[in-house]
Amino acid sequence: MYAIVKTGGKQYKAAEGDVLEVEKLAGEPGDAVTLPAVLLVEDGKITTGAAALAGVTVTGELVDHTKGPKIKIHKFKNKTGYHKRQGHRQPLTRVKVTGITSGK
Repeated sequence: MYAIVKTGGKQYKAAEGDVLEVEKLAGEPGDAVTLPAVLLVEDGKITTGAAALAGVTVTGELVDHTKGPKIKIHKFKNKTGYHKRQGHRQPLTRVKVTGITSGK
């Protein structure tokens, strides 16, 4: 059984025991978190729709907070002497999926 969960404007495939790197979530490592399910696949049967997914819960545990890879940004305009360098590392949270309940 697995579910597609939505967090941080993105969707992730989550099965029990998986560790997901998602956009930063509030909380400390060890805290419990509940992620909203968008789709559920159980024994080859696909469940969609808000009414059918109202009872589905995907629970997880915050493992730690990390940062993504460094992205280098370099702006340059020819013949004017203008250039600007900037870097960015996206804050991420690692979540271990502890359980998926279908609400049946």
